[in-house]
Amino acid sequence: MRLRITKPFDDPDYIFELKHDGFRALAYIEDGSCRLVSRNANQFKSFQSLTESLSKLKVRSAILDGEVVCLDANGISQFNQLFSRQGKPVFYAFDLLWLNGEDLRNVPLIERKQHLCELIRTNKLERIIYAQHVEGDGKLLFEEICNNDLEGIVAKRKHGIYKSNGIGWLKIKNPKYSQAEGRHEWRRG
Repeated sequence: MRLRITKPFDDPDYIFELKHDGFRALAYIEDGSCRLVSRNANQFKSFQSLTESLSKLKVRSAILDGEVVCLDANGISQFNQLFSRQGKPVFYAFDLLWLNGEDLRNVPLIERKQHLCELIRTNKLERIIYAQHVEGDGKLLFEEICNNDLEGIVAKRKHGIYKSNGIGWLKIKNPKYSQAEGRHEWRRG
């Protein structure tokens, strides 16, 4: 579970990522196929074109953690398009847990992200995006996120190991995020 906090911070031991507005999912890729599984362990069956695209990742096996999102022309998450299945979903990958038989969960996050970046860069698939990050400067990133009406940021210890429940992640949401108006899940946090 990600802990929600209200104020951004700077810390050299943390990386900060944009929090996209979508559905959290694990992508299980093996033998030329892909399954997208929700954080509640339910398989997403309505994103067939996305799973077909992700299955083309040149790996024997991989598990990626990320968010299924629909983006507008400016790269901004459009939750209603995703929810109504009207947009073209992409996978916003922020972690690599397993690669070709190797369990990476105990490898420091910053190293897992380097492996993930290289994997995505060399594969050049249109429907997967690497989650870039900022090291140490959470306040400045959060200010930019708020100025651009984006959902928020997630702070993660850069040398942390992977925990499936996101323990240790700090979620900082934009209090004026326009797409959250009237959504029950926003209040849950």
